[in-house]
Amino acid sequence: MVLKAFFPTCCASADSGLLVGRWVPEQGSAVVLAVVHFPFIPAQVKELLAQVQRASRVAVAVLGTWSHRRLEPEEGLGRLLEGLGAIFPHEPWLQLCREKGSRCWSCKAVHRQAPGAPSEDQVMVVFYDQRKVLLSQLHLPAAQPGHEAGDALGSAGGLAAVFDTVARSQALFRSDRFDGGPVRLSHWQSEGVEASLLVELAKQAAGPICLLLTCLLSLVSAVSACRVFKLWPLPFVQSKLSTCEQVGHRLEHLTLVFSTQKAGSPAQLMRKANVLVSVLLDVALGLALLSWLYRKDRTGQLADTLVPVADRVAEELQRLLQWLMGAPAGLKMNRALDQVLGRFFLYHIHLWISYIHLTSPFVERVLWHVGLSACLGLTVALSLLSDIIALLTFHIYCFYVYGARLYHLKIHGLSSLWRLFRGKKWNVLRQRVDSCSYDLDQLFIGTLLFTILVFLLPTTALYYLVFTLLRLLVVAVQGLIRLLVGLLNSLPLYSVGLRLCRPYRLAAGVKFRVLEQEAGKPLCLLMQINPLSYSRVVDTYRLPSCGCHPKHSWGSLCRKLFFGELIYPWRQKRDKQD
Repeated sequence: MVLKAFFPTCCASADSGLLVGRWVPEQGSAVVLAVVHFPFIPAQVKELLAQVQRASRVAVAVLGTWSHRRLEPEEGLGRLLEGLGAIFPHEPWLQLCREKGSRCWSCKAVHRQAPGAPSEDQVMVVFYDQRKVLLSQLHLPAAQPGHEAGDALGSAGGLAAVFDTVARSQALFRSDRFDGGPVRLSHWQSEGVEASLLVELAKQAAGPICLLLTCLLSLVSAVSACRVFKLWPLPFVQSKLSTCEQVGHRLEHLTLVFSTQKAGSPAQLMRKANVLVSVLLDVALGLALLSWLYRKDRTGQLADTLVPVADRVAEELQRLLQWLMGAPAGLKMNRALDQVLGRFFLYHIHLWISYIHLTSPFVERVLWHVGLSACLGLTVALSLLSDIIALLTFHIYCFYVYGARLYHLKIHGLSSLWRLFRGKKWNVLRQRVDSCSYDLDQLFIGTLLFTILVFLLPTTALYYLVFTLLRLLVVAVQGLIRLLVGLLNSLPLYSVGLRLCRPYRLAAGVKFRVLEQEAGKPLCLLMQINPLSYSRVVDTYRLPSCGCHPKHSWGSLCRKLFFGELIYPWRQKRDKQD
């Protein structure tokens, strides 16, 4: 039987001593964590291991002996190492030895309690970088369809056990904090732990600062939950404004970042780091935008440009309506209905132009104060820009609603009258189409109404088509802004940076490279970490966004447009979809 011994590369040149680690019987492997050097007192070693087990809840034990014959004389070493097996009983007992004057290793596992003569097993040595394995997070692949979970994890179970053992054995690497006596160990922190004065000062100051900011955020949350803000129509307006939604989303992020509660798992710690980096980048981009706006009086330039642009849009809409009131593209329209609809929309445009000219003296002051919102982050400024676009194009939305309602009413009427001709009717109680018999008067009135609606439909459909295209153009612009806001909110920037700078921290698996392979000698492999791909990093650590826009399929969107149903891009996800 061939057993696997995972040996840390930092201990390859250590002095002879005891192998301390964990035995994984299910995988037939031993994970070596450290080497205890001579001289030592066995009672102190046992006490140290007991304290490590209580602190880390890992079954750490003495697995065998390690002999480095390049550094140690051979006289009496073999008898000493064999005698240690009686003091630290373990089955099997590993014996790892590096030959003197050679790069070859001698590895075997002795079963001393076997019936008859003690039996020996060959050992395959797998070297691993203890620091990288300790700091990395292993992401096992999900079970494939049609395979059992045990089959999917069978090959990865031993690998997961290795990573879990090293990750949970940090107490052994900090063994100098235990009162186990002068026991000298070799592991990845044997030469000391690097420390930074600035990092230590930041850790000491982080607690009071986080506590203070948590209290301030709690006060802001309490003020926002006041009854005054729940009076109608404030809740309705807040639910429709992207700015209020984004501010609330960032408030949740700040509450998570400055929470004094310790993260319970590496995934929660990674999420907290991603949120912190996302907030910092958002604020930095917002401050850059703020600096650009208030430099060289760009807010005044925007105000001077905004009013002429609004006038130009209104003039183009007037020309469009005048074109529709004539013979658009050579189409013959219903003259009376065309004139009524055209004059109705022209009157709304006249009201809108009057409103723009009335508010034009205050535009620069409003933009100056609105620009201050960029200090809260670029996402807040973009959300405010989306709301401003919605307000400036409110007349286009009104035109779209009028045209859609009128078009939907005629489509609904035509479908009902078409069922009348076929002897059918809509059963409201049972929500189905049933057969029905109509008399002559009903059929005559239905035919008259059907004819009127059919001849009026092209004029209504043309107005509906034009204003729907204008509305979709505005929705597309708002959708691009919301897409950028959602990207800034959900992109796991810390995880992506970690994958770029330290790819071993996010492990998708491992690969093995053969180091030594000679006849009669144990196989020596080097375990290297395969990092996660960037796409999988983004999918795994993506942050939840505050987007409230429902995702319509192309089929449902075309159906809504054909039947004249209103499309509300701000409808909440919890609302019932049509």
